Amino acid sequence: MKLLGIGSRINHTEHGKGVVTNVTSKHYWVTFIDKGLETIELDEDFEIIEAAEDDVDTVSFYEVEKSLKDILKKWSDVSEVVTIADKWKGGTLIMQPGDENLKPSELPIDKFFHKITMVRDRLRVMEQKINSSNLEEQEKIDLQQYITRSYGSLTSFNVLFKLKTQQFVGQRSK
Repeated sequence: MKLLGIGSRINHTEHGKGVVTNVTSKHYWVTFIDKGLETIELDEDFEIIEAAEDDVDTVSFYEVEKSLKDILKKWSDVSEVVTIADKWKGGTLIMQPGDENLKPSELPIDKFFHKITMVRDRLRVMEQKINSSNLEEQEKIDLQQYITRSYGSLTSFNVLFKLKTQQFVGQRSK
């Protein structure tokens, strides 16, 4: 199947006449006279009024941008935005010493949460560096187990995370 280029004019059985304004690996983006912008499958039923001969890059800008974000996230120490659960926003962490003669220490919980997420991000970077290193496989496995145990030690702080997908996960029992 030859892809239509941008600027091709078609007559769609459902949407009427329109012009192809973008092409992805799965869809044409078509601006129809009566319906406005619609996405249609590449193999949908339509009549070609005039085909624009154009080399079509079937990878959309969105797909390129998403892939680039995924690569940067995987291979750099750029951290994702992690939000604290709403109930903790603006709160204070109070550390009360066992000795009543000493004053408690207070810390904004947002600041504490930021520190916790930075530890998580650094563990992830360490994990990536271990996996891409020239270490023997057994050494990689041994170091990976330490990281997994570290994540497990940090699961106490999961209550602070707004999204469950961003929480710490330790070793699961089998």
